[in-house]
Amino acid sequence: MATSTDAALPALPVQIEKYLEYVRVERRLAARTVELYAIHLATLARNAATAGLALEQVQTAHVRRWMAQLHGAGRESRGIALVLSCWRSFYRWLGNEGRVGSNPVQDVHAPKAARPLPKALAVDEAVRLAELHDAEADPWDEARDRAIVELLYGCGLRVGELVGLDVRASSGARGWIDPDAAEAQVLGKGSKRRIVPVGSKALEALQAWLALRDDCAGLEAARLRDPGSAAALFIGRNGNRLSAHAVWKQLRARSLKAGLTAPVHPHMLRHSFASHLLQSSSDLRAVQELLGHANISTTQVYTRLDFQHLAKAYDAAHPRARARDDSPPPIGDALRKNKSRNP
Repeated sequence: MATSTDAALPALPVQIEKYLEYVRVERRLAARTVELYAIHLATLARNAATAGLALEQVQTAHVRRWMAQLHGAGRESRGIALVLSCWRSFYRWLGNEGRVGSNPVQDVHAPKAARPLPKALAVDEAVRLAELHDAEADPWDEARDRAIVELLYGCGLRVGELVGLDVRASSGARGWIDPDAAEAQVLGKGSKRRIVPVGSKALEALQAWLALRDDCAGLEAARLRDPGSAAALFIGRNGNRLSAHAVWKQLRARSLKAGLTAPVHPHMLRHSFASHLLQSSSDLRAVQELLGHANISTTQVYTRLDFQHLAKAYDAAHPRARARDDSPPPIGDALRKNKSRNP
């Protein structure tokens, strides 16, 4: 099998060549994926040859040692996981061919990657985005997009939950806003319903949007074409339900107009909602309920965000935190290190 990487790869063992032909022809993997498989399997063949082993003689202990070498060479956990996935698939194929009795990669897993902190806006940035008034924008678009920002940030909704909202409650609605009760009924992950309070600013923005919503040239045609979509709270100019992609696009443009340093996406506003709420209340269980997390461990990541905020505030404001060049690091740094050792 020829690939664009052949010039850089040594001659591959016949077993690997046959496997690559299998994934290319029978599994119809993308050409780039097949090329990456060839690179990863060339590494496997080289490791086996260095150890004086045939590919069929490789054992789990060998795979663990080679994985440790990749890790020691600075390979990231995700990259190691992809290599192991390729090797695991290759040995599964060898097993199906009757060439090996067991898969030596089956129980080998990449080191756990450090879970990155979710990106959240500072409070003043979130407020600036929510209060932005774009005088040059069409009033219809401006009212809709402002209501979207207020609901995402004010209620911590997922973008799928937001676009699933209807104008009014019905048996077929995935979600809706009850302005009298100041509540949002949403359908979250796992088809689980939850009720989220809606703040006064979000209700004001929503009222302004609803006053203009029906002034849409494509709405009547959309009602005939797809009544369910036309019943959506947030619609496009064609009268159809706004898509998650459209919300991403509009929010990105709005954040740039607000002068924020980085483009904002819907989930960033959900992260900001959770982080800012936790900073003010310290009630992790309440934040879990509002976000609709099934497991509180998912919500606990925001305690790390909160701690970063506290450490930065200490370093910026406390007189004893202003370290000179020959002084120990700021106490906030020490707190962070202690926190990482004692999660």
